[in-house]
Amino acid sequence: MTQKSLRLALLASLFAAGLAQAQAQDQAKNWPNRTVRIVVPYTPGGTSDIIARAISQPLGEALKQTVIVENRAGASGNLGADAVAKSNDGHTLLLCDVTALAISPSVYTKLGFDPSKDLKGAAMLAYSPHMLVVHPSVPANNLGELVALSKTSKMDFAVTAVGSAPHVAGMAVAAITGAKWEYIPYKGGSQAIGDTIAGQTQVLMNGMLATLPSVQAGKLKVLGVSKASRVPLLPNVPTLAEQGATGFESGTWQGILVPAGMPPAALAKLSAELIRIIRSPDLRARLASQGAEVHTMSPTEFTGFFARERKSWAAVVAKSGLKLD
Repeated sequence: MTQKSLRLALLASLFAAGLAQAQAQDQAKNWPNRTVRIVVPYTPGGTSDIIARAISQPLGEALKQTVIVENRAGASGNLGADAVAKSNDGHTLLLCDVTALAISPSVYTKLGFDPSKDLKGAAMLAYSPHMLVVHPSVPANNLGELVALSKTSKMDFAVTAVGSAPHVAGMAVAAITGAKWEYIPYKGGSQAIGDTIAGQTQVLMNGMLATLPSVQAGKLKVLGVSKASRVPLLPNVPTLAEQGATGFESGTWQGILVPAGMPPAALAKLSAELIRIIRSPDLRARLASQGAEVHTMSPTEFTGFFARERKSWAAVVAKSGLKLD
């Protein structure tokens, strides 16, 4: 190739790079150009729903578009996730328990989508440890007493969704401690909480953000939290690890995912706004007062986290033998 040809090739390459950058800037500038939907794949009132409604208004103000929250429960959260994965309007987002989504491929043999290929993370938002709670009438005040009671009395464990993070966490606790209980499935955390309050089920594990108000109101009794250290809001409540579930820790990680085909520039814009909003002092304080920690991750960090969660929970599911069509 002659020196002139090399110069022409270099100029063409620089022109193409500049054009691509300009197109990316235009994409970010023009997105969004219509209503943005945040799909919550569970019933209203659960942890994901609380977070979604907390960010919807400020996100709409930042993007200068209407942002609506749509609850699309079913198939343990997979119905809503599948709809977002297959959407092609560029304006449909998924807010869910990221761990639950990472567990699904290990539990369901016939998923209509692949979470690691058809979705990509926009931003992690918050973490809420699981709380182990019981109906106030249950004569147990710690994990050891509950385990002993479960071996002599019928014990129904409310499952926020089959294959969800609280469900698999409950199975892990049972495997570690020898507890015996029957899992009763629901379509979301709010329904599981409601039935446990009503005494139709006796035991529940669920995210602290959605469960703490019922504990504070005396409607549920907390026996432990599934965190490495005690929660400042409940300093007298021991962790499950302290009570015999050695090394056990679980919780609800809330994040926003988008279809894999979303343009990178639009994804970067969305991610930046989400992280800015969730880190705002008012929202951070509001969530902290309810037991949720603001915990942000960029799209790259989110991808790594999802891969690790999928791998670690696959081992737990394999030991449990849980498989669903």
